[in-house]
Amino acid sequence: MSIKFVVAGFRHGHIFSLVNRIKETDNCELVACCEAHAETRAALDLDVKYDDFDKMLNEVECDVVAIGDYYGIRGSLALRALEAGKHVIADKPICTSLEELAAIEKLAAEKNLKVGCMLDLRQYPPLVKMRQLIQDDVLGEIHAVSFTGQHPLNWGVRPGWYFEEGKHGGTINDIAIHGIDYLSWATGMKFTELTAASTWNAFADECPIFNDGAQFMAKMENGCGVMADISYFAPNSCGFALPYYWEFTFWGKKGVARTCLSDENIKLSLNGDKGTSLIALPATVQDDYFVQFLNELAGKPGDLNTATVIESARTSLKIQQAADNNTAYIAL
Repeated sequence: MSIKFVVAGFRHGHIFSLVNRIKETDNCELVACCEAHAETRAALDLDVKYDDFDKMLNEVECDVVAIGDYYGIRGSLALRALEAGKHVIADKPICTSLEELAAIEKLAAEKNLKVGCMLDLRQYPPLVKMRQLIQDDVLGEIHAVSFTGQHPLNWGVRPGWYFEEGKHGGTINDIAIHGIDYLSWATGMKFTELTAASTWNAFADECPIFNDGAQFMAKMENGCGVMADISYFAPNSCGFALPYYWEFTFWGKKGVARTCLSDENIKLSLNGDKGTSLIALPATVQDDYFVQFLNELAGKPGDLNTATVIESARTSLKIQQAADNNTAYIAL
């Protein structure tokens, strides 16, 4: 039998890649779509029969609700889907408050339902190879990591709801979750404490309430320090092509390695070497977020599963909350 998906919300473009994954997968079927926002609905090249999410849930037989609406409403949609006995998969972030996340975690556990998220850094060859080096102890114990994930702000192109009160939820929760999830996967360690976090308005002159700058410092289980900048500061004209887009540097007791999403190799410098070696990337990588979600539905969870999705979301939300409250230190 096929797995029946419905889609709730198309107000962020990421959802279209999930729609494509559903359509191209043999045992999956897209059975209905809902978009409450009239302007967005009118622009869709899809058969969108519903403008009321609850009506769709009541009328359409489905197994999974895929969520791509604006960030601030995603938690509510996820909770209503879980209440109705449906699995959930969402673009990140899955919600914008710790209270919503706790309720999602509780409902999913009580009803034995799965929660997936489009956390895709795990599937890129440079980052897959970097993890392999770490897991194979090539770098030794990791004690410092820095990463950058700056995005272009693209004012006038990015959806307008980003800049409306209550709909975005914060730049750290929006972007950093990718890096947070990747670091836990790559190192095998959890985040344990936050030492500093800050967001501020810098480039978004047209919207002073939108904090497009975002940085934090944290520690992981062995005391490893993490420094991150995930601001909307990349030049608009460069898009996502810069070498600073998801750039990671790991410092271990045996050496240092650096790569970014667009690199064709890993730059590795080991103690005893005279310079830097270029490490080739793997030809194949592990299953992506969608395959791992389907595997979990089939009772074969991988390393990206409901528990890790919730953990990454919780860490991101705690850091965002600390930045919003100007809190200097919190346990994660």
